[in-house]
Amino acid sequence: MSSMLTIVFADVAGSTKLFETRGNLEARRLVAAILNALAEVTARHGGRVIKTIGDEIMCTFPGPMQGLLGAVDMQKRIAQDLDFARDSLAIRIGLHHGETLLEDNDVFGDAVNTAARMASLAKREQIITTASTVKLLTNAGMLRTRSVGQARVSGKQKPIDIVDVMWQEDNSNVTMVQRAIRIDSGVWSRINLALRYRGQATGLDQFAQPFTLGRDAASGLVVDADWVSRYHALIEYKRGYFVVSDRSTNGTYVKFGEDQEVRLHRDEVRLRGGGIISLGQSIAVNSEHLVYFQCSDLDAPPQADSPA
Repeated sequence: MSSMLTIVFADVAGSTKLFETRGNLEARRLVAAILNALAEVTARHGGRVIKTIGDEIMCTFPGPMQGLLGAVDMQKRIAQDLDFARDSLAIRIGLHHGETLLEDNDVFGDAVNTAARMASLAKREQIITTASTVKLLTNAGMLRTRSVGQARVSGKQKPIDIVDVMWQEDNSNVTMVQRAIRIDSGVWSRINLALRYRGQATGLDQFAQPFTLGRDAASGLVVDADWVSRYHALIEYKRGYFVVSDRSTNGTYVKFGEDQEVRLHRDEVRLRGGGIISLGQSIAVNSEHLVYFQCSDLDAPPQADSPA
């Protein structure tokens, strides 16, 4: 029997390393816990689990809205679980709405192949779907998406348009203009915070919009490392000083001068003086991706003479 359904594939990112570091029994327990959590979310959105294959789950939903909202809640459920975050576990999701063939409690057809292809394109903490699926929504404003180009799918003559579903709570900041001042612009009197990352220098003043740091290309400062979340941390000016807040799975590490580093997880700290910010890993093991900062008075140039 044929039917129009939304097919969702979700699989665990980081499971291979998990088996190496935690052993088979504990790794299987954690993977099973993730798959059970995904099954619970699926049921809440009116979906049905078709099968699990290793560390992957395949589900169906009656329509694209249920499937997309279900996928968003899957990501949020896993990202908010401290047990999973402790082992750097996350999920990647691909989905597509189309015609399917139901047979012996399994699902086949073009929509399944396309959804599986979307899942293969997704990175950890990402939801990839087809533009045609999003266009079927009657209230697309409930979701934030962005085009990520085209992809070829086996059996289709032409490539199809694909989109990224942006599910993190701080997505509203992605579309903001990052009001940053380049340090070489000669306007030191307006800079309160200097940032330096891999030779890239940026300054923020007290009127700056919230400034994002993360792996996503739309971030104000892009830090492209596997352990960095797409929307990892936020720097904003409030109550008279700059604050860095963590929005990630793996946490944010901050070190002030010679003090011990502080780990933030869904928390924030005031930036003062000079120091180092490390996304996702302790400073000691993350030497290639350190962000140096220097706070200064409004009328004094910041001293950002940290290693490039």
